[in-house]
Amino acid sequence: MLCKLAWGNVRRAGRDYLVYLLTLTLGVTVFYAFNTVSMQVDIAGIKEEGLSELMGSMLGYLTYFLAGVMAFLMVYANNFIMKRRKKEFGLYQVLGMGRGRVATIMALETVIVSVGAFVAGIVLGVGLSQLMTFFTASLFKTQIANFHFFFSVHAFNLTLACMLVMFVLTLLLNLRAVRRTKLIELMGAERRNESIKTRNPWIAIAIFVVGVVLVGVAYYRLLRDGFPLTATEGKLQEAMNQFGITTAMVTVGTFALFWGLSGMLIKLLQSLRSVYWRGLNMFTVRQLAAKVNTVCFSMGVIAMILFLAITSVTCGMSIANVMNENLERYNPVDVSQTYVYYTPETLDYYKEYVNPSEADRMVLADATVDLYAAWHGERKSADNNDETGKKVNIADVAGEHVQIDSYLSYPLGGSGPSVVAGEMCKAMGEKLPKALEGSNADAMGLYVTPASQYNKLRQMMGEEPVSIGRDQYLLTCDMGGELGDLYTKYMAGGHTLTLDGHELKPATDKSDEDTAAIANSAMGSNPGTVVVADELLSQLNLQPYSSNLLVNYKQGMDTTEADESIKYTLLDNLLVDGKEPGSWGVFITRSEMYTQAAQMNGMISYLAIYIGFVLVVACAAILSIQQLSNVADGSRSYRVLAQIGCDDRQIRHSVMAQQAVFFLFPLAVGLAHSFVALKVIIELVSIFGDMSIAGTVGLTCAIFLAAYGGYFLVTYLMSAGMVQAAIATRYSE
Repeated sequence: MLCKLAWGNVRRAGRDYLVYLLTLTLGVTVFYAFNTVSMQVDIAGIKEEGLSELMGSMLGYLTYFLAGVMAFLMVYANNFIMKRRKKEFGLYQVLGMGRGRVATIMALETVIVSVGAFVAGIVLGVGLSQLMTFFTASLFKTQIANFHFFFSVHAFNLTLACMLVMFVLTLLLNLRAVRRTKLIELMGAERRNESIKTRNPWIAIAIFVVGVVLVGVAYYRLLRDGFPLTATEGKLQEAMNQFGITTAMVTVGTFALFWGLSGMLIKLLQSLRSVYWRGLNMFTVRQLAAKVNTVCFSMGVIAMILFLAITSVTCGMSIANVMNENLERYNPVDVSQTYVYYTPETLDYYKEYVNPSEADRMVLADATVDLYAAWHGERKSADNNDETGKKVNIADVAGEHVQIDSYLSYPLGGSGPSVVAGEMCKAMGEKLPKALEGSNADAMGLYVTPASQYNKLRQMMGEEPVSIGRDQYLLTCDMGGELGDLYTKYMAGGHTLTLDGHELKPATDKSDEDTAAIANSAMGSNPGTVVVADELLSQLNLQPYSSNLLVNYKQGMDTTEADESIKYTLLDNLLVDGKEPGSWGVFITRSEMYTQAAQMNGMISYLAIYIGFVLVVACAAILSIQQLSNVADGSRSYRVLAQIGCDDRQIRHSVMAQQAVFFLFPLAVGLAHSFVALKVIIELVSIFGDMSIAGTVGLTCAIFLAAYGGYFLVTYLMSAGMVQAAIATRYSE
């Protein structure tokens, strides 16, 4: 009997349960689909060891956090359902049903709705996970050779556990509400409206203006100071403090803006008399002002969450795309090995902070070494513990190769670089790129490289050599973006450089970023190099900084086999007269860097979309529930409007206008915050290349608008139905 009654209640109150059901279904769908990523990686043919476990683990832990967000949301949605049905539950008790039986009916209804949402969510999640496999393959640049239908028991169990926690929490709160609420409160719930205090409109306007000013000043400070990512150690704390002040200003300003919104709306529209007195505009404005007073805090929170969601998704995916698009330029050869020389600063650091005994065998480097001749060692296993017993020589795999030697722009024993980006900007009357402001980029200055090595690298890449005379220079940089543009503009302007008293003129008017990489890397290896004639370099006696051996494998050699043959090579210490002039640095193959970049791109994309989508759904659902509660509270007002002659269309337009304000204002503020933050982020990332966010913004907006706009549409349709039902009800109050 109770089961039949509960089922009938769910069917009859289907509209009340719609937002709850929709949100719970979306949560189950997303939780299941994203937690099948380990199986998607395997089906997509991604063979990287440990990747599926890593991504599965990261998304699993993230699911627990997002489940907490969804649990709060479910409780919030359930409160609306309880508020709508208090009179019904009170009527059960008036008819003689005990509280225990009422609680049982509520529990059964919750079970029915939760099971329905879970089943629908799993079905949708299974379908979405199949489609996401192709998305995974595209992210990791692989081909699906053997696609087949799959079902993840792990993802199912994890999703079920999260939903059970939400169900139990919701049920306990429902039972608590029934047990503690008096019968008279249940029966009179429909007549009891929320107590609303009207604020002084002039005070509200003043607070609104203060909020706008705080947000505007925060925008200015952020655009001026940027993020404290490039500050030197001495200025980092001050930069962090200033950023904290900016964050506090935009946060307080956002909440003040929404707090004063009601007074601003009233005074603004009252001044437009032709608009204010038209139709139901006066009623709509009064309703808005009254409700904004009660939800200003939640609107501020929603605006900030939307800002975080939009910024994190757009920024994360865009940075990943920049890295992905420039990989070919950043990784010009099959394998590269770096050797870093000891400078006076390095030796002092080791003696003071690391190990003085190790510093005894180190010596100041006064010349570069031949890395190709020195490359030999013992191949180790992957964990570098067990020797394989195989001796490795680079000549076994090397075809074309070149060594790029980089020198600091001051002589041995000297200090302070003679070629720095800051001075170049001053000479042109330009500003230093945003990403370099406040950093220690000028501490080392630009590197110096001989022309013969640079031209050999160009030949390896199929380009013609560049003629550089003894009194000429060429600037190179593989990062592109603002930094590459800076060097090109400097040479195109005919500006001279001075190296140890030698004045040099530009050999060309353009910096070629495609032949500037001096090692394989993820984000660029050459922030700026001065290429000079070998004859001049031999006279300058500059301080060696590093050498990079760039190697292409022999023609016809399988890349995978060649990579495997030299992986995990422990190179012997390179000694000069029994002393170490430096130490071996980064060894990286091009295929390994491509794999790492694909992994990072995939993880960032998945995490960004997962977090962003759930947060946007949470915000939209909270707004939806708030608006449905407002309509329920104002049902008597809408009925009175109908009784005095207002037509249904005008009433529905009033409802839509109110809900549009509540949905669009937080979104507009969140978008404004995101626009400013992204502008600063783009300026920072532009040093590594041109960051285009158009595609990412388009995808992000499509996903967000589908969720956000979908909730708005559902909210309006449900509200219109509730208003129509209220108008149709005829009874005296």
